[in-house]
Parts: sequence; structure tokens; C-alpha cells
Amino acid sequence: MTRTAAIIGTGVIGAGWAARFLLNGWDVRLFDPDPEAPRKTRAVLENARHALPMLYDTTLPPEGRLTFCDIISQAVEDADWIQESIPERLVLKRKTFQKIQEHCHPDAVIASSTSGFKPSDLQGCAMRGGQIIVAHPFNPVYLLPLVELVTTDANPPALVARARETLRGLGMFPLRLRAEIDAHVADRLMEAVWREALWLVRDDIATTEEIDNAIRYGFGLRWAQMGLFETFRIAGGEAGMRHFLAQFGPCLQWPWTRLTDVPELTPELIDKIATQSDAQSGALTIRELERQRDDNLVAMLRALKTRDAAAGALIKTHEARLWPDRTTTPSPLITVRRTVPIDWTDYNGHMNESRYGQVFSDAADDVMIRIGADADYIAQGLSYFTVDIHIQFRAETHAGQMIRVETRVVEGAGKKLRLAHRMLDDESGALLAEAEQLLIHVSLKTRRACEPEPEIAARAAALAAQTGEE
Repeated sequence: MTRTAAIIGTGVIGAGWAARFLLNGWDVRLFDPDPEAPRKTRAVLENARHALPMLYDTTLPPEGRLTFCDIISQAVEDADWIQESIPERLVLKRKTFQKIQEHCHPDAVIASSTSGFKPSDLQGCAMRGGQIIVAHPFNPVYLLPLVELVTTDANPPALVARARETLRGLGMFPLRLRAEIDAHVADRLMEAVWREALWLVRDDIATTEEIDNAIRYGFGLRWAQMGLFETFRIAGGEAGMRHFLAQFGPCLQWPWTRLTDVPELTPELIDKIATQSDAQSGALTIRELERQRDDNLVAMLRALKTRDAAAGALIKTHEARLWPDRTTTPSPLITVRRTVPIDWTDYNGHMNESRYGQVFSDAADDVMIRIGADADYIAQGLSYFTVDIHIQFRAETHAGQMIRVETRVVEGAGKKLRLAHRMLDDESGALLAEAEQLLIHVSLKTRRACEPEPEIAARAAALAAQTGEE
């Protein structure tokens, strides 16, 4: 694979795809006849570069090369993945696929971002229908991991498997639908809530802000980590889902909902919704709202990552692919390279002092892994504990800033592992903080100091010899 992606159509979704590929190390070629496409795409990329790296405790791959193309053929030539994100008009999409297939490699994956059409609709009139699948993402594509993967019997199993692996390599969760259906799965669920919300606004039961509050302060928080059925299973108490269905199932027959009826979007209803929405959040620009949304999503997803739950578990798995090789010792020894996440900052707008301690703790963990005191070693009942650390703060550190830590093993003899850390701005090299840290080897059974295993001791001494001198 050349790891080249072609994005056809660079609206909000297409630009989000471009960011997801680009920040995961893929070269990206873009085509969109809109003369404003480069400006709009760069605005989305700015948000993505701010947000996506903050999800991870290590650095993302080097960013790929971004190219704006004047014609479709230039964009799709030799591309491994082609993502169509043009407007939802079937005739236009079919013509676009015909143009793409005139110039793309026959083995390339051609994926559509369509939120409504089935892949069998898109494959009609195509030279090679089996090359076309649906990969429907969610906005912002660079942060939200779900992508609905919809295929037909015309798609070769090898192409589908390659598509799933590519999406996983981007840190996404490909949800393979069992059968194709208009609007797929997630949009059908969202549409049901949206339709009911429109009736509530139309009938003056609730405003747009009150409906949003009902979601974000209530069931939306549960859905973010448990989904729908697992949430209702808990609502059934110890008896579980069967009891929930027996207790609340009959309510489905009551006239609570108007899901089978659609309100007419009259000028009056449109004006009511737009006016309430402007009053709710019109003081902020769309870009400010996007940044607020992204920062909040990063904080929530990172919280889920620490619990190894839901979308956080997916990020943790993807992060494992991103860690650098620790079998070699670079000079200088870089033990941390990462972006400062939004949830590490305090009321002063800079990184909280406790997080400096975490950075240097992570640096020590890297040293432990390099000498063999890794998870397997700890599982055997042996580890290193920090018994003393002195931190000197040299400059402010802010959310979104890329940092690195250079570490020297000053002493690696017997029970002692003494480290000297320097935390730097990764771009300018400016010194942000320094730390001197002493760790002692311990038995986790006795919780007392003990000698390390001979192999660990030898590796610690060797690393000290390599990095110890300033």
C-alpha cells in the first residue's frame, strides 16, 4: 500500500475524513470544485490538529502530505482508498463513481460517506460495482470513531476485510451492518429522536435548548458509555431486561409518541426553531462551537480511555499501535512525546502542576519498560517505586502543545534507579520543566526494597552507561 487516500468532496464530512487520514500518516489528495474548498478544509484541519493528538498519551505518526487537485483523475490515480463525500444526489454520485473508476486502480476501495443511500443503489451503473462500499462516519470524523460499514454480495470478502483493517488503523470502529437498509442504523435512531423533538418544539412543549438539556444532562450521558439496550437492562434492576420489558413494554402502546407522524416544516416552524437556536448558542461562531465541542469530546473520550470502556477502549487499542520502538536507545533518550490534553489544564489556562508529575512518571515508566521492568515483570511481583522527586517549573505549558521529555539514567545500580528529566517544547526546544527522580526496586509481596533480577539490573546499568553523562 502507498497509504494514499483521495477525498472527493470536502464539505464538513470530506474535510473530516481528510484530517483523520492525514493525522494518521496517510498522504491525502483532495478534489472539490468549490473555490473555497482549500480554505474550508484548512479550517477543519486546524481543529483536528488541536483535538485528535490530545486523545493519546503518545505522539501520532508524522503527518502525511496534503495535495489539492484540480481534476478527479489526478486525485484518484494510484490511491488506495477513495472516499466520496459529495451531496446526497444519487444521479450525481453515480456519475462521480463512473468518473472515479475510469482513472483509479481496480483494487482501490471506493467508499461513500452517504447517510441515506444503500450500497446497491450506488453500485448501479458502475463498471466495477464490487469496488464500491458505504463507509458512513459521524461528525467530527476526526474524533468520533464510529463508521457504518455497509456492503453487498457484490463486494469481494478480501476488499471488505481490507476496508475494515484500514478503518481500524485510523482508530475508528467499523460497524459492519448485517444487511443494507436506507439510512443505515445510527441515522435511523437519530431521526426518531429528531422527529419527536420537532413535534415538541412545534407544540410549544419545549424549546430547542430545553430539549438539548434533557439529552445532555440525562440519557445522553448514559448512552455515551452504555448505549440504549444496556442502559435499559440496568433500568430493569436485578431482574434485568426481561423485567424492564415487562414493566415498561406496555408503554409503547400508549399515545406518548408521534414517531409515525411527521410535522410539516412550515415557514412558521422553521422560524421558531431557528430563532430558539440562535438564542441558545448564537453568541458563538460555528468555529467556536466546534472547538468547544471538540474539547468536550476529548475530555469525555479520555475519561472513558482511563476506564478502558466504550469508545475509550478503542482509543487505547489504537494507541498501542502508535507507541515507538523501545528496543533501541536513541540519543538523547526521549521517554515522552505527546500533546498536552485539554483535561490537564486548570483555571489559570495552563497545565496543572500535578500533571508535570504525571509526565515525569510516564517518563520513568518508559525507562522501566526499556530495562524489562514491564507489565509481565510487575505481574511476577516486582517493580520500582518512586521515593523522591524534585520538579522545577521553567515555563508555562498549554493545551494542544507538543512536548517531549529527554531522560538520563544517572544511576542504575543495585536497588536504585536515579533519573534526570528535561521537559521541552517539541517544536522550539524551549525548556519547560526539569525533574530529578529516585526509584527503588521493591517486592510487591512484601512491599519492601529488594534487589532486581540480574537481567533487569544489567539492563539498568547499561542504560546508565549509555545516557548518564550530561
